[in-house]
This record gives sequence, structure tokens and C-alpha cells, in this order.
Amino acid sequence: MRTLSRRAGLAAVLALSLLGVVACSKDSDTGSSDEKITLNVGLFGDFGFQPLYEEFKKTHPNVEIKERIADFGAHHQNLAAHLATNSGAADIEAVELAYISQFTSQPGKFHNLLDQGAGSMESQWLPWKWQQGLSTDKKSLIGLGTDVGGMAMCYRTDLFAKAGLPTERDKVSALWPTWQEYVNVGKTYQSKAGKGAYFFEASGNMFRAMVEQGQTGVYDNSDKIIVGENPDVKKAWDLTVDAIKAGESAKLAAWTPEWTAAFGKGTFATIVCPAWMTAYIEGNAKDAAGKWDVATVPGGSGNMGGSHLVLPKQGKHPKEAYELIKFLTSSESQAAVFKKTGNFPSLPKLYDDPSITGFSKAYFNNAPIGKIFSDAAKAVQPQHMGPKTGDVMTAIGQGLGRIEQGQQQPDAAWTQVLSDVAKLQ
Repeated sequence: MRTLSRRAGLAAVLALSLLGVVACSKDSDTGSSDEKITLNVGLFGDFGFQPLYEEFKKTHPNVEIKERIADFGAHHQNLAAHLATNSGAADIEAVELAYISQFTSQPGKFHNLLDQGAGSMESQWLPWKWQQGLSTDKKSLIGLGTDVGGMAMCYRTDLFAKAGLPTERDKVSALWPTWQEYVNVGKTYQSKAGKGAYFFEASGNMFRAMVEQGQTGVYDNSDKIIVGENPDVKKAWDLTVDAIKAGESAKLAAWTPEWTAAFGKGTFATIVCPAWMTAYIEGNAKDAAGKWDVATVPGGSGNMGGSHLVLPKQGKHPKEAYELIKFLTSSESQAAVFKKTGNFPSLPKLYDDPSITGFSKAYFNNAPIGKIFSDAAKAVQPQHMGPKTGDVMTAIGQGLGRIEQGQQQPDAAWTQVLSDVAKLQ
């Protein structure tokens, strides 16, 4: 998580960059009401919104904003439970890509943002990002997109040098045009890096990246789970198992305390790196400034993650909640959040903005991350996400974990995965 000093820095930047937004929003603010209200915002992790709240409150002095932060899995499970029981949801909830279809399939549980006038803003978003927030019948929009997860590969230059591998980002990118070559580099790394060193942190992240680069993933376009039928899924599984057998995985489950701690310990050399991952690296490995760099991801483009902000009907203040998410997802807000936290905008007009394309970060060895992630976002070919994509990926990740922990052989783990995901259909 981010420090208070970083938040203070972001506040200073936003005070300048958002001045125009705040001024414009005055015409339509809710300052006419003196009623004191509180908007609860349910998130998984720190989205970097705190300084934005302070700006929003300048034109909405009657609004208090409280965040409720849970870990990734619990957040989405809780939201599903709150919708089922019609109790407990926040006014605003964040939903990650892997879970968005689960909620767009039940639009009656959310305020339709098209009724609030959101349709006039459609052209601002990447078309596929906008579509992801629409209900199946396209009649309801349940959320506005925050960020996208065009992929790159982050790596530790000091660990690469120690293993005799090149460290310049162009040369590193040339090492792994394909995932097979990435695994091969990992085998070289393991042979030279020594005991306790690993090429990557979590097999589930590697698997997810490969699958989400495909035209089709774990669902077909009719919302049928096709884990057993899609040869690209099995190919990704087999290659991930190959990397596990080679000792490349640190055997960590993403988003666990152990996974978070490993950033600071420097026990792994690479990680699949959507823009939002840079925040986790920088926040959890503060002593590694200048040691991380950013190369291209094997296998071409793809999108991993990114979120929407949705308004459950349980919320008591939909008008103010809508105004807040409209503000949080504005181009000025998204640009400012990217520069300070790494979450990359879902608004394509920013991809050619010099303030974005020319942006680099000293922490990442001055890598031109603005251009890297702009190019990655432009190249994304969207993939259909089914209603339980998140649960399917979790089941597959658990299967890989059983292999890593020596609880099952790969064939038995795959058989159980197919059985587990069949129960989700």
C-alpha cells in the first residue's frame, strides 16, 4: 500500500491538474443541498483515489467519502453476497475485469448509468472497455472504466546481471518473443542464480497472461466454459507446468501476504506487468529503486485486469455516487492517477498525449512507461469474459498450486481442474 507521503505528493499534483475539472463540475454539483451524506466506496487495494476525494469535496462540501478496502478475492465474494442478500453493498464498488461479467449479467442489481446520461461519454472510452460495462442485452451500463491492463514484463536488472543475462530492456525483450522462449530463459536463470532465487513469483499469473492474450480464453462467446475444449488453455497449462518443474516459480499465490513480502525480499526476477502492477512493485519493494526495468511481454499484446466502478442499487445516494465516479474516471483524474500509482487510463485520447507518452519513472530505471503502456493498450484485442471468469481462473490457479506444493501430479491436477470448472457452468 502507498505511504501517506506519496498521497500528499499526489494531492499536490492533483490540486493543479484537476483545477479545470473541479471548476467545470461546479455548474452541475450538488452543492444546492446542505444535507450531509456519506458515500462508501468498496475497493480491493489502494486505487490512489484519496487525493481525488479531497478535490471532489471542494465542490461537494456536504459529501464525506469512506473507503472499505478488502483483498481481491474477498472483495468480489463479498459484493456477490451483498447483492444476493440485498444488504451490505457500498454506494460505489470496484469490479475487476475477471468478475465484471458476473455482475453485468444481473443488471437489475445496479443503477443503469445510461439513465444518468453516461451514454454521451461513450466515445471517451476504449470501445471494448465500454462494452465490458454493458449488460448482456446492452440496455444497461453498470459501470465506468477506470484503468486497463495492457501487459509488459517487469524484471530485476541486478538479478539478471548476477545470472549473466543482459539487462538493457531492448535486449531483454529480444530474449523472449514467445512464452516458450521466456521459459527457456528461466531455465538459464535458474542454473545460474543460486538457491532461493526464482524466475517468477506466481504460476497463476503466468498462466493468466498467456490465456488472456488469446482471441478466446476460458469462455466462448455464448458464455460456455471451454477450458477443456480450448487447446490454447491446455497449451498454457502445459507450459506453466514445464516452468514449475524447472523450478522457476517461487510458488506464491498472488495477493497473499507472502506474495507481497516477496517483492521486498527480491527473491524473484520477473513478473507479468500490467501498468497497475508497477504500483505493487514500487510500493512493496521500496529499497529496489532503479533495479527494476520494463521489457515487452512474451507472446504479443494482451490485457490483464483493469476495473470498473459500479453503483449497486442498495446505495442511498446514486446521484452523488454517479457524480463521484464520473469525476474519478475523467481524463484528468486517470492521467494523474497513472503518473503517481501506475493504473493506466482506459481513455484512448490520453495514449497520444505527450504528458503520458513522455512519462518515465526513475524507480523503473527511467523506463518510458508512458509509451510502453500506451503501445500495449493500443495493441490489445479484447477477449470475451464469461460470468464466472474469475472463479474459473481461481480453480485453475489452485490446480497449479497443488502441483507446486507436491499434492498432485500434473495430470491429476488437470483432471480435477476440469471437474471443478464444470461445476461452475
